[in-house]
Amino acid sequence: MFDPDAAIEVRHLYRYFGGLKAVDGVSFTVHRGQVVGFVGANGAGKTTTMRILATLDFPTRGMARVGGIDVLQYPTRVRAKLGWMPDNYGAYDHMTVVEYLDFFARALGFRGNERIDRVKDVMDFTDLTPLSDRLINKLSKGMGQRLCLGRTLLHDPEVLILDEPAAGLDPKARVELKQLIRLLADDGKTIFISSHILSELGEMCDSLVFINNGKIIHHGTADSLKKQTTGATLIRVVTTGDPNQLGEWARMSPHVTLKDMQRSGARIEVDSVDPEVISLVLRRMITDGIPVVEFHQEERKLEDAFIEILGALDSEKKGLAAPGGRG
Repeated sequence: MFDPDAAIEVRHLYRYFGGLKAVDGVSFTVHRGQVVGFVGANGAGKTTTMRILATLDFPTRGMARVGGIDVLQYPTRVRAKLGWMPDNYGAYDHMTVVEYLDFFARALGFRGNERIDRVKDVMDFTDLTPLSDRLINKLSKGMGQRLCLGRTLLHDPEVLILDEPAAGLDPKARVELKQLIRLLADDGKTIFISSHILSELGEMCDSLVFINNGKIIHHGTADSLKKQTTGATLIRVVTTGDPNQLGEWARMSPHVTLKDMQRSGARIEVDSVDPEVISLVLRRMITDGIPVVEFHQEERKLEDAFIEILGALDSEKKGLAAPGGRG
């Protein structure tokens, strides 16, 4: 059944490259006005899925709609509704910023004052007006990404698909790009965005779609992902002594996993959510001579939750492959 509220709808999508299943039975929905993050390691199937949605690749089988329009049957109509920003934008180094945007506005069919107005609006929105006469090969990475986003917005699309737009940006440029994306979301655009910076996606997205080996492994809010993986408690410990002493203690202790070392302590994981068990760990730590000055629970990071899901899937796969496993 077609979902009238869906801006992006994918059902049982497959894409094979020879014997490789780059996309393996993917299904998900992005509703109108949502900002949805698409998360996965390199080679997980993110870009292939996005290219199919952008009408730049064909699925082996399955269905995908953008703005209610089938990407296979009516690709030209889909492109009118869609703004596609690839991970690497094509640019002509000898062009200035305004010449580049004007070139693409002409290619999109804008003429006369309408074309001039569209280019001006896009430069104003992306804060590129002061750089209008600068050559593209003189732009920083952040400015180049803003230019690519501006090109994507020229025809005022309903749906934006952004593939790793923050890749390679410095912190300031990432913040500026995130602000632009928030403004677009406030304007009612539907945004489907991939990134490897999970913390940023968690802040700006209504929900997250996780893909691994071509399959969807989670679709929900950042909070739902954290709750799904909560079988343990993450603790930050600060000591007055040598943090390596704490690290060694964690490595040797039952029910405790060392997550990472920090300058004044470490993050550890206790394999329980029971307060009594956590208190017991603290008492044992003090009894064993660790000079603890802070011991508090930390909110689980998206990165931790994602790694846990991947670890659970890997363990399940190994169990199935072992003698006596299912299948």
